[in-house]
Amino acid sequence: MKSEVLLLTPEEAADRLRIGRSMLYELLTARQIESVRINRSRRIPVAALEAYVRRLCDAAQTSEGAL
Repeated sequence: MKSEVLLLTPEEAADRLRIGRSMLYELLTARQIESVRINRSRRIPVAALEAYVRRLCDAAQTSEGAL
C-alpha cells in the first residue's frame, strides 16, 4: 500500500507551487495558505496548497468573466 504525503515542509510546498521559499512565507503570513505547527516545525497540508490554487483559478475565471 502506497502512503500519500499529507504534510509538506515549506521548501517542498514552495517547490510544488514553483515559487521561492520567501514568497511562500509571505503567503503563510498573509494567511493565504494554511499551515500547522508540529513542535517547532511548520508544515503545509497538501490540501491547503490545492485550496489555494483552486482560489487562484476561481479568481482568474471571475476576472475574465468581468471583461
